[in-house]
Amino acid sequence: MASSVAGPVVRPGLTRVRRALGGFTLIELIVAFAVAALLLGLAPVAFGKLMETSHYRSTVRHVLAGMVAARQQSITTGQSTAFSVDLEKRLFGPEGKMDNSFPESVQVRLVVAGIESDRRGGSIRFYPGGGATGGSVDVMRLSGEGVRLRVDWLLGSVSQEPISR
Repeated sequence: MASSVAGPVVRPGLTRVRRALGGFTLIELIVAFAVAALLLGLAPVAFGKLMETSHYRSTVRHVLAGMVAARQQSITTGQSTAFSVDLEKRLFGPEGKMDNSFPESVQVRLVVAGIESDRRGGSIRFYPGGGATGGSVDVMRLSGEGVRLRVDWLLGSVSQEPISR
């Protein structure tokens, strides 16, 4: 057996070639497949939670934007405008254009003035002077946590506050 300064060498250059062309060991392959299987097993759970969160946030943004748009429309046109919620059909939007729907993963509660409510839902009416009938729309996750979008009756301003169980 020959020896060199770098260490013992059986045949010069042969060990480096074998290591470069040798590939993965069985243990390395088993570990890689185990990690891949674990990640694939967790993906549906994480994706479902991601979709639920996305639907919730999108709904909150659309309800808030619809309320602000109804208020702005009322001020610019000089006529009262209602933001309506149909709890039976799970639809919401300005009166006559209720084209947004609540996803199944979102729960909704509505508090409006008696004159603006009916058996299916109700409306928050905005007036040209800036006021409103007042009320709130609660948008909640299935866990019970969510947000309350409140309309001030005097100023017609829309505010947002968290709701917890």
